[in-house]
Amino acid sequence: MDTCAPTLVASVLPADFSELGQEVRRLEKAGVDRIQWDVMDGKFVPNLTFGPDVIRANRDAVSMGFEAHLMVDDPDPMLPRWVEAGCEIIIVHAEATRHLHRTLSAISDLGARPAVALNPSTPLEAVTHVLHLVDLLLVMTVNPGFGGQQYLAAMERKISAARAEIQERELDVAIEVDGGIAGQTIGAAARAGADVFCAGSALFTGAGTMEDRVTALRDAAVAGIEAR
Repeated sequence: MDTCAPTLVASVLPADFSELGQEVRRLEKAGVDRIQWDVMDGKFVPNLTFGPDVIRANRDAVSMGFEAHLMVDDPDPMLPRWVEAGCEIIIVHAEATRHLHRTLSAISDLGARPAVALNPSTPLEAVTHVLHLVDLLLVMTVNPGFGGQQYLAAMERKISAARAEIQERELDVAIEVDGGIAGQTIGAAARAGADVFCAGSALFTGAGTMEDRVTALRDAAVAGIEAR
């Protein structure tokens, strides 16, 4: 049995963009652990979202941590901007980074926590050589670009393989899942080996209050972790 407590991260993609300050406050009050800013450039993924100035404008609204999920081609030139905006975790995609070791080291040098993400079609082997450089591995459970997509259960094999690799090498690396995370899917992702869960639509819509939805997701994740 693995008794690791789950971390619940909120994607703000479903939020009211005209009231982002109020929305992140509402998420913090509801009990989420961290905010994820889904940064999209219209090239790596077919959508455009937040720039660093938007993130910076919301940094003082809450005390919880921020992570920047950079769904962008060539993230290197703007890495300092995301750190300056207040993001403590910087997630880059293995598919979008030419020199992954260098990029992850640059994030560390900026004083942030480096993380790497994998699209559904990208095998775990693409990042096994850099796992010792990261604090977090993000396994995408949808194809990135839009919220509200259906969870890809086939990714659970990748999550399990990542958990086995991390344990075998005795690395201190968290596994995050992002995409379609809801009450009916979070438990399976947790059983597979995830310990960080990024949810969007499931936090903003559904039965009860946002606080109720946070509690339900956390309870389901704990049950999944305990069932490993």
